[in-house]
Amino acid sequence: MLTRKQYELLRFINERLKESGVPPSFDEMKDALDLRSKSGIHRLITALEERGFIRRLPNRARAIEVIKLPELATSGGGRRGFTPSVIEGNLGKVRRGGGGGADEAERPVAVPVMGRIAAGTPIEALQTCSHTISLPPDMLGAGEHYALEVRGDSMVDAGILDGDMALIQRNQTADTGDIVVALIDDEEATLKRFRRRGASIALEPANAAYEVRILPPNRVQIQGRLIGIYRKY
Repeated sequence: MLTRKQYELLRFINERLKESGVPPSFDEMKDALDLRSKSGIHRLITALEERGFIRRLPNRARAIEVIKLPELATSGGGRRGFTPSVIEGNLGKVRRGGGGGADEAERPVAVPVMGRIAAGTPIEALQTCSHTISLPPDMLGAGEHYALEVRGDSMVDAGILDGDMALIQRNQTADTGDIVVALIDDEEATLKRFRRRGASIALEPANAAYEVRILPPNRVQIQGRLIGIYRKY
């Protein structure tokens, strides 16, 4: 799965290559996607290359080749919606509210792993499903779920470590104090504690070495709420 900005950039590059045989410049990409800086384009290009949608050709400046398009590369629909708790151990112990019935607990649920999420400097997330992990349904509760591999240390004081698997319930809303997957400017995703501050949104780390980010609501989309951490030992 690609973020909307990644998809828009891929289509723009592909259409320009079809029209002229020459990929657009970074300035043209920035203007086409209405981004404030070229650094956002660099991140999007890198994400598309890592996921196998494009290839940057050596020995030629600005040379980009489109390898595949999402409609050919992925199956299934659009963005799935994204409630919180924590899981530790081999399949570990869990602290959470709610849960499935005892008759369902022995039937594992395949949870798709959708890429990486940053607990630190924001990185792209919500990639195409790479694999699944099987979990008992009573670890998940109601709703639809996916997993993201945590990268970074900004949430260590909340017990979320680099390399953990964050279990996310799809949801587009959050309450103050929830740990959420937040998509910023349609291009960067991060795992942070959500709070409202007047008319703004605060994305708070759980590590004193990192600063709180204060953003207007129109720059932040909630993609889900953390329900647990699956940690392998």
